[in-house]
Amino acid sequence: MKIVILGSGNGSNAEAILRSAAEGQLDNTSIVGVFSDVEESKILIHSKKYNVPARFLFPGGKNSIIMQEEENYWINELKVLKPDLIVLAGFMRILSKKFLEAFNYRVINLHPSLLPSFPGLNSIEQAFNKKVKITGCTVHWVNVDIDDGEIIAQAPVRIMTDDVLELVKQKVQAAEHMLLPWVIRDLANGTISFPE
Repeated sequence: MKIVILGSGNGSNAEAILRSAAEGQLDNTSIVGVFSDVEESKILIHSKKYNVPARFLFPGGKNSIIMQEEENYWINELKVLKPDLIVLAGFMRILSKKFLEAFNYRVINLHPSLLPSFPGLNSIEQAFNKKVKITGCTVHWVNVDIDDGEIIAQAPVRIMTDDVLELVKQKVQAAEHMLLPWVIRDLANGTISFPE
């Protein structure tokens, strides 16, 4: 299974995938490329450490989507790699129907809440401020609506009474680093099915 990772930031989830692959935990997978819409993102640095090709692709603006002309370029660049799965690991742009159709909707996203609760931005802060007792993270198929695709797997995280926000973020991140490689492994070995 050929995997392309898209990310925008620190790349800790991408690194968890890369590390799992390097340690032989992702049988039948090959990470063929990492791309970022942010030129100085750490995800590109992590990739080079694991000898995975990594590139910045210009998104065409600072809003939440990839502009149309640039999107065509993104699609063409990714199609060259013939990915079986695209993994959004901290990717902060919304993908269009055209993009998703170009890859047969074989795109998964990691979201830092137990969807359908707290979709969108600042999900951990939302959960913390609502004083929920259990939050977590979700891996889901990506569709045209934000954080709305079919849920593949979730990992719960308990928020204790004396937890501060930073600790909750660390707990959720630890759960993410476990869940995302696990889902990729199970997609590769057929335990989890791809969309029809």
